[in-house]
Amino acid sequence: MDRRGAAAGGDVCMCQTVFPAHANHRGELSAGQLLKWMDATACLAAEKHAGVSCVTASMDDIQFEEAARVGQIITIKAKVNRAFKTSMEVGIKVTVQDILTNVEKIVSVAYATYVAKPVGAGKIQLEPVKLLSTEDHLEHTLAIERRRIRLGYEQVFQNLMQESNKEDIIEEEDAVSTDLTHVQSIELVQPPHANHHGNTFGGQIMAWMETVASISASRLCRSYPVLKSVNMFKFWGPSIVGDRLVFNAIVNNTFQNSVEVGVHVEAYNCEEWIKDQARHINSAFLIFNTVNEKGELLTFPRIKPTTKDGMRRYHGAIARRRIRLARKCMLSAKEDKPSDPWESSNQAYVSYSNIAALTHLAAKPGWEITSTLDDIKIWTHEEGDVLSLKVEMQVKIPPHLAFSLLSDFTFRQQWDKHFLTCEVLQAVNEDEKIYYVTSPAMTGHKPRDFVILVSQRQPCKPTEPYVVAVKSVTLTSMPPSSEYHRSEILCAGFQIYSDSNSSCTVCYFNQVTSGVMPYLAANLTGSSKSIEDTALECIKFLELKSRKYSS
Repeated sequence: MDRRGAAAGGDVCMCQTVFPAHANHRGELSAGQLLKWMDATACLAAEKHAGVSCVTASMDDIQFEEAARVGQIITIKAKVNRAFKTSMEVGIKVTVQDILTNVEKIVSVAYATYVAKPVGAGKIQLEPVKLLSTEDHLEHTLAIERRRIRLGYEQVFQNLMQESNKEDIIEEEDAVSTDLTHVQSIELVQPPHANHHGNTFGGQIMAWMETVASISASRLCRSYPVLKSVNMFKFWGPSIVGDRLVFNAIVNNTFQNSVEVGVHVEAYNCEEWIKDQARHINSAFLIFNTVNEKGELLTFPRIKPTTKDGMRRYHGAIARRRIRLARKCMLSAKEDKPSDPWESSNQAYVSYSNIAALTHLAAKPGWEITSTLDDIKIWTHEEGDVLSLKVEMQVKIPPHLAFSLLSDFTFRQQWDKHFLTCEVLQAVNEDEKIYYVTSPAMTGHKPRDFVILVSQRQPCKPTEPYVVAVKSVTLTSMPPSSEYHRSEILCAGFQIYSDSNSSCTVCYFNQVTSGVMPYLAANLTGSSKSIEDTALECIKFLELKSRKYSS
């Protein structure tokens, strides 16, 4: 098995001027054309790393935030974030620049997965990506989290489908059937649509899908729809030059100002065409808006499913919308509203944001050391009004054991006096638990309580840390009570680095909020050594447990 990559790292950049041939009736860049450019740029980045031809496996949910108009400049940057044996995650960033004002805006940020496809039947194993900057390290770490979301998506969707199926469809007098929105179209894959090995470009298929989906949506709204987002393109199989591709699109559901259209793609070669033996190669769900001459959003009519398949598609659209809104909420979360609801539709994204927040906090430049005591160092970081704390501890204990002990918060009371009680509310899975924590009362204040999500991750390679991330969540089953002051943890947790088989460096982080400030204020002003005392107790607890485990 060959090993490829690493040596050919770096970004790939495409710049294009938007000409009338690229635009729709409104003089804006066609979404299909943009998808083709995005796929081409990302594929070239993947091939630059792999050193062999690559094909599109999937493209994650895409949000289009800005429209590009004729005459403006589109810049697409792509780079490989992480390599997984034969597949890679590629990050894509699209911006638009007005050449008259020089104003630049972000159009979209997306992530795609590509698979290396060498000539012949041989397989290759990709080399790791060379990480040259802080941003490279961040994206490399978070690529694992995004991969977890991709792999777990189907299970989340099925759970939501079961919930949606229990809900009654509200009959509305003006609800319409979607039968007239069905669109079928066929394309013959020709050499310009494929790479030098004859495999159809993923971006070309996406563009054709966008075209038929747009026609389907227009039949419902009697207007010109505008693509706003895509709910993951996934390629189930290849197509090649000479294939006939049949596209079927139909409206699945409407939501006030948006409509979801499902597109199903089948491929046939000559022999399959005669025998009517289709290959399912792609499915996707596209979400459109439509506007009037003033740019105001128009309302879509409600729809009524009339068949069993229509009912399935109706409820599926509801489940996907819940996941899409949860994702958007997580990625646009504001720091003054740290507590996210813990629901079946957003669990993967809350976990992602938990790990991502700690990873970003640890990687911030500008940490200043404020105290050194034997095996303990205390650092602070100020960014505007936000104060963060870092406590670094040298511990004589194997890193995997430190991880096991620190990720189980039921042990926390044994070394942290700020934890009065701690109980597990939900053991979601082996990597995620939700705890209810109470803290002792400070002078003149009620005791505080917290509902926290603890996400734990083991390293994928020796140079990466063990991670235990903590943030507040909201559970409907655990509302605030009058006995306690419900407080929030915005971002906290541990990173544990291996120094040897019997020692490690434990770094504790906390982005200070009003909920934890009373416990830290005296320490930061120098009138108390509570942070050092707690760190010493933590080291003592870990090393004592290590001796018990080894004896």
